[in-house]
Amino acid sequence: MDWGKVTFVFFILMSLTSTVGFLYEQNLVMLFIAGGVNILSTILKIGVRSFMSAELMAASLVADLHLIPSFIYMQVFNEVNIAVALALGALVANIVSIVFIAIESIKSYNNYN
Repeated sequence: MDWGKVTFVFFILMSLTSTVGFLYEQNLVMLFIAGGVNILSTILKIGVRSFMSAELMAASLVADLHLIPSFIYMQVFNEVNIAVALALGALVANIVSIVFIAIESIKSYNNYN
């Protein structure tokens, strides 16, 4: 078992589920957790060399650039609706990351056989 890949996929899934958690319970702490986990996920993607590494990094950056302004809108301007709308964009980006990981896993499985 490749523990590096386990950690990598773990943080990508945590990014997705913590964003869903914020959408369910719209409070600042949940949004902070979602943003923090997503930034950690992005940091883990730096230096990864795989079939779809550029696409994974781009999707992660899109999610970051949705969650960071979302946090600012909620904390500074108290605009929950805009924060939720931006978090939905991050959710879509995280789902795209999961799809890319699935494609990459299938591709690597086919290379082994």
